Amino acid sequence: MSDLYLDLMERCLLGLIYKDPPLDPWHGIIRDAEGRVVKLGEGIGALTIDAGTFDAQTRHNGADWPATAHTMIGAKRLRNWRDVIESTIELGIPGDFVEAGVWRGGACILAAAILKSRCIQDRVVWACDSFEGLPPPDSRFPSDAKDWHHKIGPLAVSLEQVQENFRTYDLLSPEVKFLKGWFKDTLQNAPIERIAVLRVDGDMYESTLDVLNALYSKVSSGGVVIIDDYNSVRGCQTATNDFRERLGITDPIIRIDPYGVYWEKTT
Repeated sequence: MSDLYLDLMERCLLGLIYKDPPLDPWHGIIRDAEGRVVKLGEGIGALTIDAGTFDAQTRHNGADWPATAHTMIGAKRLRNWRDVIESTIELGIPGDFVEAGVWRGGACILAAAILKSRCIQDRVVWACDSFEGLPPPDSRFPSDAKDWHHKIGPLAVSLEQVQENFRTYDLLSPEVKFLKGWFKDTLQNAPIERIAVLRVDGDMYESTLDVLNALYSKVSSGGVVIIDDYNSVRGCQTATNDFRERLGITDPIIRIDPYGVYWEKTT
């Protein structure tokens, strides 16, 4: 029964049941603050996006941003997250489950469902986010110079809305904790002791590096590190490669889908 419950949770979180349309720059219509149709990099102020047309394969690959569903990471990355959480639990790998960059909270909601289905109360799901969208590029990080994520209105989801999304599934519990603020300000001194699975979804070079610098040392041996945007955002990939090279990390990078990757920490 637990597997049936979690399978249904995945479909609900992805918006596959009601086939809600995408709300992203590649499948919708972008408008600037004055309502004019523009291309990325154009227009005035924050950008909004008119919904496009649902496509099952695109959603499966996590290549769109759902209009109402609670995750945009797609079926393959969501199942990978579930698989590695369940695997680390079964193997007794110590630590909590941390996602840095949660959007509407869908992946963390699934993690909370896994803990509830197994009656686990000695691990925590950490949902870490600014809950204000992404930061504007910092001139200290050239890889982020042309990053546009901070202009996209749909990427900013408030803490209160994410908490309400947890309540929708009856999964707002003491085993779920929220850490609000920019990664550079919150993660270094976060009250997280050990991590079994770290999911990094910061998109940008700076955000990705902030997460790895602050939390990688807390990942247990045998734990898993997931990089959501490794093959979709150059800055994210560069930050990950720079970090691994600096620490001499040679654990093989395993591809999940066209965009995400993970590795098991062996040292």
